[in-house]
Amino acid sequence: MTDATPTDRSLLRRHLLAQRRAFAGTPAFQAAEHALGDALQALLGQLEPELLGVYWPLGGEFDPGALAYPRALPFARREPAAMQYRRWDGAAPMARDECGIASSTGAVVVPDVVLVPCVGFTRDGFRLGYGGGFFDRWLAEHPGVTTIGLAWSGAETGFPVEAHDRALTLILTERELIAPD
Repeated sequence: MTDATPTDRSLLRRHLLAQRRAFAGTPAFQAAEHALGDALQALLGQLEPELLGVYWPLGGEFDPGALAYPRALPFARREPAAMQYRRWDGAAPMARDECGIASSTGAVVVPDVVLVPCVGFTRDGFRLGYGGGFFDRWLAEHPGVTTIGLAWSGAETGFPVEAHDRALTLILTERELIAPD
């Protein structure tokens, strides 16, 4: 993290999202998507998930939608704040969760491997998300699930870890696989 990088989580999130939007508009973005996709396919081949929790990509995120595994999408509720996974057939989602993100209407399920989008991440396996805490709450309720944070290498940063934050099992970028201690 440079001196110009904010340390406040909210400011850092905005900074990283702006950086990601700028990166998504460069020629390097396509190569990074390809590299991350290849690395993810190889990793999932080793893990052999029975049911893979994916996410609907937001601006500049890696799109995990075309993976050839049985999949589920998250569905977030605002009150009370909670998240669950719903089985997804891969078709264009016709539902939106209470945060306005595309989701599935399938049965509620618990994936054994979950891909988690990262706005930012640390080498210790912590992720900075969008600030709602939905993934952290779900991970706290499902401690045996293998979690793979997906991030662009430029999103590695430092931030204050809070009591509710849950470390991920692995973090995968277009450049490397990080296995926190």
